[in-house]
Amino acid sequence: MYEALFSEPLKDTKVRCRICPHNCLITPDKTGICRQRKNIEGKLYLLNYARATSIHLDPIEKKPLYHFFPGKNILSLGTNGCNLACLFCQNWTISQEDGETEELTPEQAVALAKQHKSF
Repeated sequence: MYEALFSEPLKDTKVRCRICPHNCLITPDKTGICRQRKNIEGKLYLLNYARATSIHLDPIEKKPLYHFFPGKNILSLGTNGCNLACLFCQNWTISQEDGETEELTPEQAVALAKQHKSF
C-alpha cells in the first residue's frame, strides 16, 4: 500500500484527510467519504493506488480539453472511489461501489499513453 499525502495525524491514532473539502476525520481501520483513504495505525493509506477500473483511449472531444488537440485521442483512466455522490453520475458503479481493478503503475500508464500517442 502507498501512504497518502495531505494527511494530518491526530490524537488517539486518528487522522485528518486534507485531500478534499470534506476534511474527513478518520478513526483507525476506517475510510473517509471516498472509501479509498484508510487509517491504518494512525497513518493514511491509499487503497486504490496504481489500481485502474477502466482504461480507454477516447477522442479528446469527450473531455474538457477538447480545444487543445482536436481530432486526437487521450488515454482515460478510472479508479474506485469518489468524494461526491451525484445522483446523475454515469460512473456510479466505480465511484460508489468497488468495481474490479487491475494493477497499472504510473510508469505503465505513461508507457501506454506514449504507445497510443495520447495527448
